[in-house]
Amino acid sequence: MEKYHFTYDDIHHTAKDISDRVTASGYEPDVIVAIGSGGFIPARIIRTFLAKPILAVGVAYYDQEDNPTEEPRKVQWIEEAERKLHGKRILLVDEIDDSRSTLEYCIRELLRHHPAEIAVAVLHNKEKEKKGAIPSEVKRYYAGRDIEDRWVVYPWDAQDIDAHNAEAGRGRKA
Repeated sequence: MEKYHFTYDDIHHTAKDISDRVTASGYEPDVIVAIGSGGFIPARIIRTFLAKPILAVGVAYYDQEDNPTEEPRKVQWIEEAERKLHGKRILLVDEIDDSRSTLEYCIRELLRHHPAEIAVAVLHNKEKEKKGAIPSEVKRYYAGRDIEDRWVVYPWDAQDIDAHNAEAGRGRKA
């Protein structure tokens, strides 16, 4: 199976590009909400450029063997975060928009707390038919890169970062 291997440098450049587009669009979030665990690192990098606080939620759509589950489920949802979201402009960050189920689930949960606005930012959007849908309340969607529907291996999942980066380099030459 063909895979994408992105390096930390790739992620940093993509997160900066997203941040630049958020700023250029005139959207000024009050808070970044990171979907864990994949959205933690991209959200932290985006924070470098937007200088906004981060709140984190944990949602799982895959089981221990990386098989999709029937529906996303809360793993960690901070009540304090919910109180801080009312009337705020939120930038919801995840690493990938694959099935869109996780994004839809998180957006619907966040909308229950009456934010002023929610925008979505993902490093990578897989160009394929999605199972979920982004609710109509979301008017801003920032994808760092649109990619083919292949398995993505992020550097934070690597057991051996040198081997991962070598694989990423081979993918660029192909």
